Amino acid sequence: MSEQSVAQPDAQSAAAQPVAEYRIEDLAHHSGATVRTIRAYQDRGLLPKPERRGRANVYGSAHLARLRQIADLLDRGYTLASIKELLEAWDAGRGLGGVLGLVAEVQGPWTDEEAARISRAELDGRFGGEQDEDALAEAVELGVLERVPGRADEFLVPSPQELSVAAELHAAGVPLPAISGHLRELRGQVEHIASRFLEFTTEHVFARYLEHHPPTDADAAEAAALVRRLRPLAQQTVDAELARAMRLFATRHLQQHLRAEGPPPPEAEPRTVALPQETIRAVDALVGEENAAAFIAAATERELQARTLDTLAAKGHTSQHFDQST
Repeated sequence: MSEQSVAQPDAQSAAAQPVAEYRIEDLAHHSGATVRTIRAYQDRGLLPKPERRGRANVYGSAHLARLRQIADLLDRGYTLASIKELLEAWDAGRGLGGVLGLVAEVQGPWTDEEAARISRAELDGRFGGEQDEDALAEAVELGVLERVPGRADEFLVPSPQELSVAAELHAAGVPLPAISGHLRELRGQVEHIASRFLEFTTEHVFARYLEHHPPTDADAAEAAALVRRLRPLAQQTVDAELARAMRLFATRHLQQHLRAEGPPPPEAEPRTVALPQETIRAVDALVGEENAAAFIAAATERELQARTLDTLAAKGHTSQHFDQST
């Protein structure tokens, strides 16, 4: 039974949304716990029993969230006995139930993209038809691919979009090691952006909900709702800024390469025009030294266009006046 997309905890649409379902092996893989540990937690009452469907046991996102919460509490130094008492208090709703909802919201998917599976043959076909064990190992290390327990010829693809980008780059001639290196560099930069966004929203939005430890059910529920609202904002901001930056730098890049092809024709030889130092300083202060030349060129072009329009308008006015006088 494969992982499906996790339903958003919206009361009105929960019934219509697919939920994550796992076999015990899949649950162990995603949680980091062993199958033996999961069964031991069930025996001790730390983990709810799975749903029985025919001869199969089915686990859900609540089981995964609970396993991660147990691991977090163990890291904080709690014993299994104290964790059981704490979880029972949460389950009884004694002031801590909302925390689990908040944790589940934060640990839920931050994208609408659904994971997929791909066979080794399909994977090799998308990357030129040749097997590259080193590239495969690096893709697994980076998390672009995940091995499926018991299936050596099949992989889970957490982000099919990311894999498609890699395939397109490779088809365009980019070597696989270069793609992996670029992804590592990009991941570090994106993780910095994510960290800054979380610091920013924590300071200005979530700090008031985290003043009390643990927060009340009401505060935790309100914070979870805010997580749902703010979740897409980081990606939308990055998308908009990336589009702006790509447009700016792609244009510069193209201009530089076109100029590098050879000298311009004689009629296009550039002329140097001296400008007063105070004008140059004013332009530098306005747009920055690196953008000053482009700004002056654009301002000159705009002035020429404006004068052309004025000339045409004046001619049109003169012609109209002549027609009326005759």
